[in-house]
Amino acid sequence: MMTMDVSKTEGGTKTANSSASPQECAGCCKPITERYLLKALDMFWHEDCLKCGCCDCRLGEVGSTLYTKANLILCKRDYLRLFGNTGYCAACSKVIPAFEMVMRARSNVYHLECFACQQCNHRFCVGDRFYLCENKILCEYDYEERLVFANMAYNPPPLSHLKRQTSIPPTALPTHLMNGHRPPLPPPGGDMNNNMSASGQPPPNSNQPFGSATHLKNGPMSLGTPS
Repeated sequence: MMTMDVSKTEGGTKTANSSASPQECAGCCKPITERYLLKALDMFWHEDCLKCGCCDCRLGEVGSTLYTKANLILCKRDYLRLFGNTGYCAACSKVIPAFEMVMRARSNVYHLECFACQQCNHRFCVGDRFYLCENKILCEYDYEERLVFANMAYNPPPLSHLKRQTSIPPTALPTHLMNGHRPPLPPPGGDMNNNMSASGQPPPNSNQPFGSATHLKNGPMSLGTPS
């Protein structure tokens, strides 16, 4: 296999100040009288004469490189189709023709339509981040989710912490608050340890004034940094 550059130059037409004869085309063996000519394989060509031996495309228009093998002059697509090595898509395991455009991730090769997240089938756009995890392509969201579950599997919470959470007995409600009942009223003519007589006045033996209620003030609560 040989690759050669195709260059387009000006100089095919004779001018009044030039006595040089026109170049001869390597394809048709006729003089090149056009203004532009092509140079490839150390020879000169008409633009219409330098063509692919399979598809007849004009090589000067499809690129700047041609391929030669087995006495054939070929464009890149036909050379790869005839002599290139085929591969297999890492996602669908089907054959990828040698001339087809592909996507690569390290050593893996993919069809363009197969290059998507293998967890949620999200198709990647230009600039999207992707990860190759266990030989599978993952989008950023699915990759981070997999990391979270893997971390929980390898670093479970301590057993003592779980026991402490499950061994705290439930707090029993007072009897008078169960089933929505109100507390019983005090009997007439007396009190129930509330230091008040039936008339609503303090008892005569109570010489100590009631203390003022103390209000408890909590400080502001802040959300801690998650661990």
